[in-house]
Amino acid sequence: MSRLTHIDETGRAHMVDVSDKAVTTREAVAEGFVRMTPETLALALSGDAKKGDVRATAEIAGIMAAKRTSELIPLCHPLMLSKVEVRVAEAEGGLSVTARVRTSGQTGVEMEALTAVSVTCLTIYDMLKAAEKGMVIEAVRLTAKSGGASGDWSAA
Repeated sequence: MSRLTHIDETGRAHMVDVSDKAVTTREAVAEGFVRMTPETLALALSGDAKKGDVRATAEIAGIMAAKRTSELIPLCHPLMLSKVEVRVAEAEGGLSVTARVRTSGQTGVEMEALTAVSVTCLTIYDMLKAAEKGMVIEAVRLTAKSGGASGDWSAA
């Protein structure tokens, strides 16, 4: 296992110095899932939920979250994002969430994609909790990343 980049030689946490890294186009894709009953799913898709349009609100929340990742995750760099796309879609047993984030910079956007998915899932839960408190947020993970010194990666 390679050395953790956020831990210095004395064992203390620090923000990684990326000043010598090349500026490249970097992209990350993450996904997640909110499991719910068929009745709650129908409510989410109808647009008649008590708090409003579940999918549209959750997608906007995810975009906003990606832009604020460095304020939430202590050692993340603030990044100028060139694209954030969040999609909530009907799936077997609930709603699937996918986020794609892109930048041209010196560090990747994996955390921004994961943050977007996480907040989107939390927003779905918040908007539907009056109908079902037992929903489960699951399978939040990075599915792909490209750019940077480590190159491209895709989940199996």
